[in-house]
Amino acid sequence: MTSLPESLPIVPFTQPARGAVVLPGSKSITNRALLLGALGADRVELTGALFSEDTRLMAGALSGLGIDVRLDPARSSIAIAGTGGVLPAGTADLDAGLAGTVARFLTALCAAASHGVYRIDGTEAMRRRPMEGLIQALRSLGAGIRCTGAEGFLPVEIRACGLRGGLVSIDAGESSQMLSALLMVAPLARDGLEIALADGIREPFVKMTAAMMEQFGQPPVRWLAPDRIAVAGGRRYRLSPPVYAIEPDATAASYFLALPLAVGGRIRLPGLRPPGTGLQGDARFAEVIGQAGARIEDTGGIGASFSLGTPRRGVARDFREFSDTFLTLAAIAPLLEGTTRISGIGHTRRQETDRVAGAARELRRLGQEVVEEEDALAITPRPLPREIEIETYGDHRFAMALAILGCADARGDGQPWLRVRDPGCCAKTFPNFFEVLARVWNDSHFSSR
Repeated sequence: MTSLPESLPIVPFTQPARGAVVLPGSKSITNRALLLGALGADRVELTGALFSEDTRLMAGALSGLGIDVRLDPARSSIAIAGTGGVLPAGTADLDAGLAGTVARFLTALCAAASHGVYRIDGTEAMRRRPMEGLIQALRSLGAGIRCTGAEGFLPVEIRACGLRGGLVSIDAGESSQMLSALLMVAPLARDGLEIALADGIREPFVKMTAAMMEQFGQPPVRWLAPDRIAVAGGRRYRLSPPVYAIEPDATAASYFLALPLAVGGRIRLPGLRPPGTGLQGDARFAEVIGQAGARIEDTGGIGASFSLGTPRRGVARDFREFSDTFLTLAAIAPLLEGTTRISGIGHTRRQETDRVAGAARELRRLGQEVVEEEDALAITPRPLPREIEIETYGDHRFAMALAILGCADARGDGQPWLRVRDPGCCAKTFPNFFEVLARVWNDSHFSSR
C-alpha cells in the first residue's frame, strides 16, 4: 500500500466513472472463517481472504494461541491448521486493536478452552466498545472472566475451564458480534447451548454466522422461537473439501455503488452477489442506490450506472440490518434532491466512534441541514462549500464514504475541494481503497472509449 499523506485531496471526476472494481474479501467472513478454521480438526485454506488491519489482528492472535496460521497476501490466501478447540498455548497476551470481531470472538474462544490463562486488550477506543453481554453469558456457563479495567469492557483476563452448556441468556442488542461469538463456540460446550436473546439483534450477521457454521460441518442452528436458538454440542468442525472461498466485501462495495450517483457513469463489481443470494446483508445497499435513482445491474456481479442530469432522489430507509453502509448514503445525501432520512442507526454510536454524531457534525460543516436523533439522521441538501477538510475520527468508513462525495465536481472546475484527514485509517478493512479509487479515476479519464 502506498503511504498516504496526513490530509488527502480528492480529485473530482470530470468524466463519468467507468470500469470494474475488484473488491477485497469480506472482513466479516474472513474473521469468522479464521475462527471456524481454528476450531476445526484439519488444515483449511481460505481463498479470496481480506488482508487488512482487522484480519491481521485476528490471524496474529490465533498464532499467539499456538495455532499454525500462514498468510499468503500475494495469493489472497490464508492456511490454518485447526486444533479442534484446543489452544496449544497455555497462556497468552492478545491484542484486539480496534477490531470488535477480534475482541469478541477471542473472548469466546479462550473462555471455551479446557484450560489456560489468557489476557485480551485493545486500543483505548476498543476499551469503550461494549462486551458486557458476552462476558455475562460466558460467566453464566462457568467461564472465569475478570475485567481488569471497567466492568463489561476490555481488558479481560480469562482463566479457561471450558463451558458447561445448557440454557444461557445473552443481551447482544449493542452488537450482534457478541451473539455470533457465542454461537461459534457453542459446539464446544459440554451439552450444547440453548440461547435466549434478551434484546433484538441484527439478524443478517447472525444468519451469516449460522450459515458458515453449517458450511464448516455443524448441524443447522435451530431457531426454537424468534428469541431462542439451539446449537448442538459434541460435533467437531470439519470443512470438506478443505478450501473456503471468501465473498467480496459488500460493505466496501457500497462506496463504488454510490460513485456513479456522484459523478455519473457505470461501475461493475465482479463477484459481488445480489441481495439475498450470499452471506452478506450489506448487499442490500444496492436497493438503496436504486431508490436514489441509479440503475442496478447484475452481469456476473452487481454494478450500478447513472446518467447525470436525471433525478437523484432523497431516500428514507431503515438501516438497522445493514448499518455499516449508512455513512455511504449520508455522505452523498448533499447531492440528492429532497430530504434523506436514515434510521435504525442508534447502535452505531458505540462502534469505532459515535458514527451518528460524527456524521451530523461533518455534514453540518459541509453546510447541510441536519436533524440528529438518537437513532436517526435527516439530511436536507444545501450548497456545498468551495473548500473543506473533513475529519475521519480514525474511522475507516468516514474516510471512504466522504471521499465519494469529494469525487463530485462540486465547483465545476475539476479542482479538489474536499480533503480527507487521516486517510490511512482505511487500513482497518480496505488498505488500498484510495489506490483503487485513483485507478477508477484514471480508467474514466484516460482509457480508450
